[in-house]
Amino acid sequence: MKRVNKNSFVPLYYQLKDIITELIENEELKPQDPIPSERELCEYHGISRMTVNKAITSLVSEGMLYREQGKGTFVARPKERHSLSALRSFTEDMRRQGMTVETKMISFQRKPVTKKIEKALQLKTGQQVFEIRRLRIVSGEPYALETAYIPANLCENLTKEELENNSLYAILAEHYNLEMEYAYQTIEPVIIDDYESQLLRVEKNTLGLLFSRKTYLKDHTPMELTKAIYRSDKYKYEVMLKR
Repeated sequence: MKRVNKNSFVPLYYQLKDIITELIENEELKPQDPIPSERELCEYHGISRMTVNKAITSLVSEGMLYREQGKGTFVARPKERHSLSALRSFTEDMRRQGMTVETKMISFQRKPVTKKIEKALQLKTGQQVFEIRRLRIVSGEPYALETAYIPANLCENLTKEELENNSLYAILAEHYNLEMEYAYQTIEPVIIDDYESQLLRVEKNTLGLLFSRKTYLKDHTPMELTKAIYRSDKYKYEVMLKR
């Protein structure tokens, strides 16, 4: 392992970040390998514990490392890449990559909507939606907390049981002849709150990614409004740009 240069203009914590990153990128440290303890790093580099902790915390927030209470800090698995050019369900996207997907239903109810949702889904006054809140679990780890709003008039007989461990889009297509044609999606950073952090198994005030999507049928009827909070340490998205 290289040592930090105390005569450099680059902050010590940032140098340590680069050193650990280099070890990971050169595969000297592999996924799930433990990194040296904070005490060992302090002694080896002759720097303070606060400096070491700042470097490690930064790498944890970037998803390169993860902590296990009472055990130490470990190298994280590489984030899965997800293309934004294809309109696929979460379940389909994960299974295409050979990953197992589970869905834990948090709540399922038919309810009136706010004026904002009514306008977004182009509903008439008094029309209701199905509010579906689910925890998406991939290979045993929680990845996303998703809340979807589906106009009830499009699928009057939709049930909680139909959706257990099934793709919402697949059920809507197969049982109700509702096939998505296109969608508009935005992504923005958010701070994960106490409740969300418990479900996603991350520390509170961790940075997450909020995906907001409105999906349409072929005739331009809105069929779904979804907000999903993803763990930023598990996901990264790529977009192909053409000139």
